Parts: sequence; structure tokens; C-alpha cells
Amino acid sequence: MLSITHLNKTYSNGVKALVDVSLDIPTGMFGLLGPNGAGKSSLMRTIATLQPPDSGSVICDDIDVLKTPDRLREQLGYLPQDFGTYPRITPLELLDHLAVLKGVGPANHRRAAVEQLLVQTNLWEVRKRRIDSFSGGMRQRFGIAQALLGNPRLIIVDEPTAGLDPTERRRFHNLLAHIGEQVIVILSTHIVDDVADLCPRMAIMGAGRVLLTGDPTQLLATLQGRLWTRVGDEKEQTSFSSTGSLISSRLAAGRRWLRVRADASPDAGFAAVDATLEDVYFATLIDNNIAESAS
Repeated sequence: MLSITHLNKTYSNGVKALVDVSLDIPTGMFGLLGPNGAGKSSLMRTIATLQPPDSGSVICDDIDVLKTPDRLREQLGYLPQDFGTYPRITPLELLDHLAVLKGVGPANHRRAAVEQLLVQTNLWEVRKRRIDSFSGGMRQRFGIAQALLGNPRLIIVDEPTAGLDPTERRRFHNLLAHIGEQVIVILSTHIVDDVADLCPRMAIMGAGRVLLTGDPTQLLATLQGRLWTRVGDEKEQTSFSSTGSLISSRLAAGRRWLRVRADASPDAGFAAVDATLEDVYFATLIDNNIAESAS
């Protein structure tokens, strides 16, 4: 269990990155959703001991992360949103080098662990290719391979599927789901489908705060029977102020579809529709006066 209690962080420029953040995260996949600037990366960096908070605590099982960061680093796997590699080296060589730095040994055990990770991340066939020849998806798979070195108990992945094509994204999902069966995996993203596909527990952040937590299925239930859709104009937003609220509008097949939250149909042109996690996400942002484009 990872217990985060009353974390606060204000940067030198006055930006309040974390505001009284508290979360309990059990073993398994945990999704952290939020728009850009929500505080997700600040929270990930704090948990990963890359920056101290102004106040609060982080406890991972028996480890006080803020007081004994080295103990967590021994058991942490981290894939940041942007990570660099030595370009002219092979994944086999670089993983072995990183394993040495992480204290994985002796040499024969280290080699076996590196080879196993290359197979697990579907990089075995390209283990002797230079990393600067890799596609975006291959680089992301290498990133998760290095995060898995040393059998970590806590794994943090920050926006791991951004920029991946559908095939690579599905392969990455399958890999994360397998990993999350035995350890804590925090998936920080603004891609709602990633959380919907992978995570039995989630939180939504905005403006540095935790806005909503829970089981995605239970959160969906709060909107069931209260969501309506029809083709319309985004400028109609104000016309629903007395009967409901516009959750989102999107183009589909060249037509703009409105999705409105209301206890009853706003007018005769609307049809009831099942809620999605994206509807929960946008409704939460709207309820907390946090803007993100839904179109």
C-alpha cells in the first residue's frame, strides 16, 4: 500500500503544484487522470523522490519515502514522460549498464534479468540494434524495461502511451496489465481510455488537487440515466443552463454531437446515452471549474 497524506508543493514562481493531496493506492493498476497542469507530474516526481514536498507524508509499505528516499529508490521503477538514452548503444548494453548502476548482480544473474526483460518487452529481436534507430513505441518499451530492473515494488509511468500508434498502445496496455498483477503501478495520463482499459482504481486531479477517487465502474454509475445526446451546435451551451450542463461536444462523421448531463431530457431532440469514463472526467472538471477542451 502506498499512502500519500496531505502533500503540498508550491514552486518558487508561486505556482501551487500540489494542494493537500491525499491518496491510498493498493497493489495493482491505479490511474491518475487530469489535464495538463493538473499536478500529476509534480505528484509523480514527489513520490519518486525527485523533489521534496513543502509538507505531508508518503509511506510505501514500511518505507517513509521522505525520510529514507534511498530505501524507496532501491524498489522503484520510474518511466517519466520524457526520458533520454545514449543514442549509439544497443538496448542489451544499456540495460546491462543500468542494471549495474541499480545494483543488480552478480554478473550472471544480471545478464539473465536483462535478457528476460528484453523478451518480456518484445525487444529481444532488436537487442543488438542501436536505440537511435527505434520507433517511438520501441523506445517506450525500452523505457518500461529499464523501469522493471531489480523487481521493483512500486512502478510509476507518466504519460506512457502518448504518441503511440494503436498497435503499440495495445501491446503496452497488455504489458502494464501483466505487471500490475503483483506490484503497485501508478499510471499518470490525460488519456481517459488508458485508465478505462487498465485501472480498477483511479483519481482525477485538477489545479493541484485530488477532485475525485474511486472505482471507475462505481463512478460511471453516478451518471447513468442522467446523460443525453443529440446533434447540435457548441454555441447552444448556454441554452441548457436551467435544465442541465453541457459535458462535451465532439465531431463524429462530420457532425457535432452534444452530451448533456440532466435529470431529464433537456428537450425532445435528445436521446439517452450510456455514460463513459470520459463523461465522468469532463463532468468532474466542470464541477470544479477547471477548463479542458472537450471538442
